Amino acid sequence: PEAQCVIGNGLVVSVIGLQEELDGLEAKGIDISDRLFISDRCQLIFAYHCMADGLKEGQLGENKIGTTKRGIGPAYADKANRCGIRARDLQRPDVFRQKFYTEGEKYNRLFAEYGAELLDLDAEWAKLAAIAERLAPMVTDTTLLLNRAADAGKAILFEGAQGTWLDIDFGTYPFVTSSNTTVGGACTGTGMAPSRINEVVGVLKAYTTRVGAGPFPTELDDDLGESIRQKGGEFGATTGRPRRCGWFDAVATRYSVMLNGVTGIALTKMDVLDGLETLKICTAYELDGKVITDMPADSDDLARSKPVYEDIAGWCEATTGVTDYEQLPELAKAYIDRLMEVINARAQIISVGPRRAQTFSAPEK
Repeated sequence: PEAQCVIGNGLVVSVIGLQEELDGLEAKGIDISDRLFISDRCQLIFAYHCMADGLKEGQLGENKIGTTKRGIGPAYADKANRCGIRARDLQRPDVFRQKFYTEGEKYNRLFAEYGAELLDLDAEWAKLAAIAERLAPMVTDTTLLLNRAADAGKAILFEGAQGTWLDIDFGTYPFVTSSNTTVGGACTGTGMAPSRINEVVGVLKAYTTRVGAGPFPTELDDDLGESIRQKGGEFGATTGRPRRCGWFDAVATRYSVMLNGVTGIALTKMDVLDGLETLKICTAYELDGKVITDMPADSDDLARSKPVYEDIAGWCEATTGVTDYEQLPELAKAYIDRLMEVINARAQIISVGPRRAQTFSAPEK
């Protein structure tokens, strides 16, 4: 409860969405207004971004990317085009209003060209003006805040959204998000130097999932895949969309470990695999008749890649009651060991359920 929370400059923030989250917390008796800090440099998402997102996705038809339609892509596009509105503008009502109407009118002209519904800018501004007044005191130079905290020896934890394969540069382009979701984004998205980062924990599931469109070599489009989805609660946190589920893809994960300089793995949802007699690990791909052990950069190549599997014995015992590594079934330990071997990493944390006691440390090896 004493932790300070920072929204870094690398994010795009829905002001209406943020207000809803704050309202939700306050309804539960939690007030973080005095310990939430928003970077004055972060870009803001507005209703016209969401409308543009949905319009573009609809035009793509069968080639749609699978966006959440939350306006993220258009907001990052405005950032790249140097016309986006930043959090600092919330502290300057006149400037904020002028920029909002300028950008809103630009988007309305675009909507008109496509015969789409226009945004009522006056009604939208009436909502935004009140929200801006609430959020403005939280806006500050978070880069200074973080670096001074580091200088003072305080512990800082960066939490990245989404996974490596949604990274705008290294992901399965074009089926990606609009920002860097790899570890470099922690630096460019906060203003903290790379030398400040001394530990990188890669968070993995004991199987592989994907939400939205894009290539997925190990996907289980069958009853087993559906069983994993239901047992693991694999539905998108933002949209509720069913996640696609498949066997553990060591090829993609090994590349991700390298890309992020991972120092340890937090392996989650081991319990979802309880009761399966045989598990499969994808250790290579077959592409155009050749076996490859590295992930191709081209999404078309990845879509044509077939998984090369290694079978490993599963465990019949339930793991949900486990609270210590040594309590795990021996076959579960063997599965963990093999995963770490094929991805060139070490297990640091193991999780067998959502409760705190179900997450525990793995022994150093």
